[in-house]
Amino acid sequence: MAGEERPGAARWLPTRRTPRALRTAVAECRGCELYRDATQAVMGEGSADADLMVVGEQPGDQEDRQGHPFVGPAGRLLAGALEEAGIDPARVYRTNVVKHFRFSGTRGKQRIHRSPSRAHVLACSPWLVAEIDLVRPTGVLLLGGTAGAALYGSAFRVGESRGRLEPWPEEVGGEVRSEHVPDFVSVTTHPSAVLRSRDRDADRERFVADLRVVAEALP
Repeated sequence: MAGEERPGAARWLPTRRTPRALRTAVAECRGCELYRDATQAVMGEGSADADLMVVGEQPGDQEDRQGHPFVGPAGRLLAGALEEAGIDPARVYRTNVVKHFRFSGTRGKQRIHRSPSRAHVLACSPWLVAEIDLVRPTGVLLLGGTAGAALYGSAFRVGESRGRLEPWPEEVGGEVRSEHVPDFVSVTTHPSAVLRSRDRDADRERFVADLRVVAEALP
């Protein structure tokens, strides 16, 4: 919305960066206006020394209600696909680019997802940078266009990049500028897109195939 105050999340980051400190601090974040309508901020979860960081767009309806990332239908599809691809869940840290749920209206009891804007990604990016520098993953898997654009900039397209291993970009076109440089980054579609697909079985197979490429690159 034009005229919204979005000071960015940096001022709410804790001095001491631990998983617990980040979860406590993000609850107080007022870096953009999304906190006003969301139930709560949802910080990433997983081992603090995970080999793989999986980055999605934002919490969904169920994530916002429960306070945990990837607990809705898309998260369950992701969990099954990771297991099928041979990736140990204990080696994965799951998070989102934006920590508050953005929605517009409701359908029954469920709130209708609305993608965060570039301004929301910019405002929230310090949290993701803090997570990358804390976890120091070997690789980062980006799920969907919003996560991809956060790293590569607005010209990013999933279809042009998915299923490959790429070096962490030296010149970041997006909003993520971490001190830690992962060994690789890979891109695939967001599991919610698989759920919406008219050819869900084929798209799920391709999704798992993308994850197998990542599995082979992990230590």
